Amino acid sequence: MSSTIFDRARPAQSVVTASLVDTRQSSFWLDDLAPRASYPRLSGNLDCDLAIVGGGYLGLWSAVLAKQQNPGARVVLLEARTVGWAASGRNGGFCEASLTHGEENGRSRWPQEIDRLTELGVENLDAIERAVADLGLDCDFERTGAVDLAIEEHQIDWLNAETTDDDTVFLDQAAVQAQVASPTYLAGVWHRRSSALVHPGKLAAELARVATELGVEIFENSLVQNLDATGLSAASGTRVVTTSGTVTAHRTALATNVFPSLLKRNKLATVPVYDYVLMTESLNASQLASIGWQNRQGLSDLANQFHYYRLSADNRILFGGYDAVYHYGRRVRSSYENRPETFEKLASHFFTTFPQLAGVRFSHKWAGAIDTSTQFCAFFGQARGGRISYAAGFTGLGVGATHFAAQVMLDQLAGRATERTELAMVRGRPLPFPPEPIASAGIQATRWALNRADHNRGKRNALLKTLDALGLGFDS
Repeated sequence: MSSTIFDRARPAQSVVTASLVDTRQSSFWLDDLAPRASYPRLSGNLDCDLAIVGGGYLGLWSAVLAKQQNPGARVVLLEARTVGWAASGRNGGFCEASLTHGEENGRSRWPQEIDRLTELGVENLDAIERAVADLGLDCDFERTGAVDLAIEEHQIDWLNAETTDDDTVFLDQAAVQAQVASPTYLAGVWHRRSSALVHPGKLAAELARVATELGVEIFENSLVQNLDATGLSAASGTRVVTTSGTVTAHRTALATNVFPSLLKRNKLATVPVYDYVLMTESLNASQLASIGWQNRQGLSDLANQFHYYRLSADNRILFGGYDAVYHYGRRVRSSYENRPETFEKLASHFFTTFPQLAGVRFSHKWAGAIDTSTQFCAFFGQARGGRISYAAGFTGLGVGATHFAAQVMLDQLAGRATERTELAMVRGRPLPFPPEPIASAGIQATRWALNRADHNRGKRNALLKTLDALGLGFDS
């Protein structure tokens, strides 16, 4: 097999080791919230019009939009721990327009709809940008666009195949390095309008603030154990049972992301894939000048095992991706978040990318579980005679798509037939992952094949070609 740039241009081990001394194991985005608002635990029983299970972006957008649509409705949001503590407080902060995890994936699955899905995705990002302004969301929103980077020769051909226009600009080696100075960059495509950056922790906290100002009742540390409709008519709704009380809701929206589904039908629909992130200390003026990056775009390379990175408002660099780790049994555990070999690998790749930043230290390291589906993007559905709606499987692109998904769920719960609810993407359902031990064996084999392809000029072997033909896959 051939090597990759990260094999050919490894930094000195001393640089990597020094960068990780005293690095804090915690999400920078959550640590950067001061003070963080807190909400009470549910105690006792209550009735409401809409119960929302999950205090991440999907649940929070659902709460805000529900109250905007019907100010008189009683809306209750139940969170097992604290608002935004999971994926919504650990992601890279890339707010993408794509609802389908990229145009290629969308076109392969919904060829008749992809052009409209692309338009709806841009409209969704525009709506988020308006909401940030109209609601006064202090979340460091920047519509800077994103650059896809070729870091191996064969990837240049992939970029050359893209259709360009005023908002999709091809950058040759000189042009891309004029944007951001890295010896690894061979070419790029800058998507100027289809991506924005946010501070993930602030976005979750601000949505919770707005929701409560609109009258939403948020309860933290209120783990939902089951959904019970025994003896209740469809008009009466569902009992949402927690460890400390029960909410009887006319309608219920499930926004539980990567955590075990409350509906049996979704038990095999997703797998939790752990993604790892480093955050540097704030760069000083000379360090920032050495890399340029004046347009502050989000960046990602084109490998199967890709990296994504961006600047924060205080000029730290977030650098994440590459390893995507699945643990046997679909388990989500905090012990999986500290993986020294992955953090060391990310640090090595960082200094290959930016050798001029040798000496920079990483202030934070963390990980989070991604709710991966076989179609690489969200799926939707209803249960219990329309009393319950759900969305899950965002596969790493939920920062923007959860706003769209919240609208879908609210349309469904209200019995509204809209353009959104009639989409084949919304009405269909992905194939499930197999049970163990087949799931683990298959995912590990796929990871091996993806790594092999990255080390073989992107050439996909028989396993990957078969999965492509079946519309199956594994991604983060």
